[in-house]
Amino acid sequence: MPSSLKAASNSKNDFSQGSIIKNILGLAVPMTLAQLINVLYNIVDRIYIGRIPGHATMALTGLGLCLPIISMVIAFANLFGMGGAPLCSIERGRGNDEEAEAIMGNSFIMMILCGLALTVLGLIFKRPMLYLFGASDATIPYADSYVTIYLLGSIFVMVGLGMNSFINSQGFGRIGMLTVLLGAVSNILLDPIFIFVLGLGVQGAAWATVISQGLSALWIVRFLTGDKTILKLQKRAFRLKKQRVMDIIGLGLSGFTMSITNCSVQIMYNASLARFGGDLYVGIMTVINSVREIISLPVNGITNSAQPVMGYNYGAGEYRRVKRAIIFMSAVSIVYTTIVWSLVHGFPEFFIRIFNQDADLVAAGIPAMQIYYFGFFMMSLQFAGQAVFVALGKSKNAVFFSIFRKVIIVIPLILILPNLFGLGTNGIFMAEPVSNFVGGIACFGTMLGTVWPELGKDAS
Repeated sequence: MPSSLKAASNSKNDFSQGSIIKNILGLAVPMTLAQLINVLYNIVDRIYIGRIPGHATMALTGLGLCLPIISMVIAFANLFGMGGAPLCSIERGRGNDEEAEAIMGNSFIMMILCGLALTVLGLIFKRPMLYLFGASDATIPYADSYVTIYLLGSIFVMVGLGMNSFINSQGFGRIGMLTVLLGAVSNILLDPIFIFVLGLGVQGAAWATVISQGLSALWIVRFLTGDKTILKLQKRAFRLKKQRVMDIIGLGLSGFTMSITNCSVQIMYNASLARFGGDLYVGIMTVINSVREIISLPVNGITNSAQPVMGYNYGAGEYRRVKRAIIFMSAVSIVYTTIVWSLVHGFPEFFIRIFNQDADLVAAGIPAMQIYYFGFFMMSLQFAGQAVFVALGKSKNAVFFSIFRKVIIVIPLILILPNLFGLGTNGIFMAEPVSNFVGGIACFGTMLGTVWPELGKDAS
């Protein structure tokens, strides 16, 4: 890319100029749509699988057992995507595009290497892992069929999810949205063909997902090696440098830890629910996770879109603009999660029936949904606090609070509460709201106490 054109493009995406709210919303709208489209990869699978004649509930439950393995793959995509992208924003804010490109290139190579390793290890240990995650003899055939094919496409998932962060971090939110739109539309079209027309069932859903992710990955590589990008993916940036990789991993540990702890929590939920409620309640948890993916999208969109804006301004020394971004992001997150909590609490059956029509699952799922999502608005404080720590490169804080809410609070409660006062499955679902209140207050309060004083005045 000629230097004059690159300079013009860089100026166009200068987050230190103009309204901070406009900068965030300029990324938030396309990024949220992109995330919505991206969620469709798995959500559409579950909607179709939940309607397979004769064994819809068992098939849906089997797919739910695969979620921890899917989360593992996503965790490694986040490790290098969410680790490298904020560093790119900071270096671009400092005017150091060469180092920003090197960060992106190193992240890309690490995604490829980890994707290969996950494929091999996953295929070797899949069946013992699925049984550990709560699979029964009735659900293991569906889980095994899906995860085998999904693992074959691990590299596509890694590149599709991880490298799109580098497109968004440069301010190309619309391109990022088109990236996942390509794959999602393909998935929506291929799912009914593979599942019903070809009669492949859960295997068909997996093939549709892998092919669609492959198309997204190819699109991303083509854009980042083309002339329209600010930071270019090129061979000279592929040479791994130990300190650079460690910096990427250090910051990416937050996103990685969030995903891997989500994986651990999913395992504990499924295993405990299988013990206290059987396959039916594992199916309910699959529905709850699916609903969560949908309703969390807008708040994820606003916090993720604020990260490159905050990181750029932090790197440029524009601390007052960082503070305004934090205030706007936090306020929007709190208002949205309060509204969505009232909807899920008031109309749980509507959300459940999107994924499954089984009368027993719906009846047992209604109270489970209301317990699990109680006080969901408190989760916004965790989202906002984490976003600030990641954007400003404060990896230790981000990692700690990722671990704190899930590992220190949720997992012990899943083990303890069902055994108290005969709570059973209700006790298992209660672990989430308790963690939202405690974890959200701790994370956001610490952010205000540590980051806010640092942003007292502009460095310039």
